[in-house]
Amino acid sequence: MAIQKPSIPKGTRDFGQADMSRRNYIFDTIRSVFRTFGYQEIQTPSMENLSTLLGKYGEEGDKLLFRILNSGDAFANVDSSKPLTPQVCEKGLRYDLTVPFARYVVQHQNEISFPFKRFQIQPVWRADRPQKGRYREFYQCDVDVIGSRSQVNELELVQMVDAVFGKLGVRVKIHINNRKVLTGIAEIADAPDKVVDITVAIDKLDKIGLEKVKEEMAEKGIPAEGIAVIEKILSLQGSSADKIGAMKALFESSETGLKGLEELQELFGLIEAAGVKAPVEMDLSLARGLNYYTGAIFEVKAQDWEIGSICGGGRYDNLTGIFGLPDLSGVGISFGADRIYDVLTGLELFPAALEQSTKLLFAVMGADELRYVLPLAKALREAGVAVEVYPEATKLKKQFDYAQKKAIPFISINGSSEIEAGSVNLKNLVSGEQKAFPANDINSILDFLS
Repeated sequence: MAIQKPSIPKGTRDFGQADMSRRNYIFDTIRSVFRTFGYQEIQTPSMENLSTLLGKYGEEGDKLLFRILNSGDAFANVDSSKPLTPQVCEKGLRYDLTVPFARYVVQHQNEISFPFKRFQIQPVWRADRPQKGRYREFYQCDVDVIGSRSQVNELELVQMVDAVFGKLGVRVKIHINNRKVLTGIAEIADAPDKVVDITVAIDKLDKIGLEKVKEEMAEKGIPAEGIAVIEKILSLQGSSADKIGAMKALFESSETGLKGLEELQELFGLIEAAGVKAPVEMDLSLARGLNYYTGAIFEVKAQDWEIGSICGGGRYDNLTGIFGLPDLSGVGISFGADRIYDVLTGLELFPAALEQSTKLLFAVMGADELRYVLPLAKALREAGVAVEVYPEATKLKKQFDYAQKKAIPFISINGSSEIEAGSVNLKNLVSGEQKAFPANDINSILDFLS
């Protein structure tokens, strides 16, 4: 049989021990912040019914869904006169965590209390073209509250972003817009039926530039006069208050647009009152291409590392209505763990201590020495110290090399003399300091290892 070269699908990655230590550092930091705001964790299945997923992410999003073939012979009873995919695929891998969350809320509405505050840290899948910072399988860290229209919830999302990246040491800028404002832009551009086309085009401003955005809108049938109005809005400069003031005059004919500006004005006032440290900007080019957003929308970018958004989300008023529970407003934000990992790696912000999993290695000289150190290893583990006992009696150099490769800072070498004296010998491999302690003096041993 031919030897097969091992490989993994493009857009996916293996994570070794050091990688997992770093990833768990991110997840633990995010979890700790979520919990301080009263959010609790849930999980949903990796796969959902396609009927749950389709139509929630826009036409482009639907194309990126990974579909799962039905079990058994999926093609056994195919009707050639009908579209193939719906006949052979009933399920798909989740595209994000928000739509499954909405499904969960409706399905479990009699078991939960509203407003319902939850967070979720799980992988999602998108059939995208792999490139730097863009993967086909990646983790999202979502935090949502549903059942309240108060913009205090939006404020809390901004505060959590500020707190998470403050703990991680990453300088970020928080970009905020409002989908009602985008609806207002479509209305004053005399293209009220082209909201989706306009938002999809505007959302690409950073990637393709203003001229290409204008070309795309023209191709979608936006009138030239309307495109000129949109260009004027996208070119507004100054503070958030300046932009809101300038747009109020433009939005006189759009009730929806004015409502969006009022919401933004209230939110920016709350952010200022709360003392958020990270810079927050009203970004009129921010559209967030997902169709389910209806109010405030957020995007977070690292200031010191070139990569796409590392966090994003927004307000949605109608998502649960699709599943039979109307008029339940929610708002949430998602932390892109994989991109955050890349930023922390690039800026060398991971704590050095993460590389160290084991604190102390007991070297083994023989069977008697092994039996001697086993109770001590047990006692230290019970005291919370990560301890390894080398599994074989082999050359000390090999055991020292093992400790060095794993960045284990302490080693204990004990022979017949230590057994007779009832002592334990400890060496700090970083400083070279070496001491002997009574084997039953756990507190002194702990002090040396600290």
